Amino acid sequence: MIGLIQRVRSASISVNQQSISRINIGILLLLGVEKNDTNIELEKLAKKVANLRIFSDAEGKMNLNLLTVNGELLVVSQFTLVADTAKGNRPGFSNSAPPALGESLYNDFITHFGSTYSPCKSGQFGANMQVELINDGPATFYLKV
Repeated sequence: MIGLIQRVRSASISVNQQSISRINIGILLLLGVEKNDTNIELEKLAKKVANLRIFSDAEGKMNLNLLTVNGELLVVSQFTLVADTAKGNRPGFSNSAPPALGESLYNDFITHFGSTYSPCKSGQFGANMQVELINDGPATFYLKV
C-alpha cells in the first residue's frame, strides 16, 4: 500500500463539476492499493498518516501530527501510484490491486481511519475526479508500507 500525503491548507474533490468533499487544514492522501495488500498494510498506513509529525509547532519545527492540530483527512483513490515505470514509456499496472480489492481496501481504510483516529472524508472510487489543493509548505511525503 502506497500513500502520497500532502500537508494542505485546504483541499477539495469534484466529480462531474459537483463538489463532493472538502477539507480545511489537514492532509490530502493519495492512496494506491497493491495486489498483495491486506488489512495489515491498511492499519500500518493509517497509523503512520495519523501520527506522522509534519505540522509545525510554535517554534516552526515539524513536531505535530494530524490529531494534535485537529486537522482533517481527505483520501483519494490513486491506482497510478503503484505503476511500474522502470522500463519503456508506458506505465505497467501489474502490481495494482484488482478493482474489487482496491475498492474494498480503500473503503476499509476510510472506515478504519474514521473510527480509530479522526473523521475522514473521501473521493469517489474509480471516478474521474478533479482534485484542488493548497499545499502548505509545500510538504509532500511518500509512504510505503
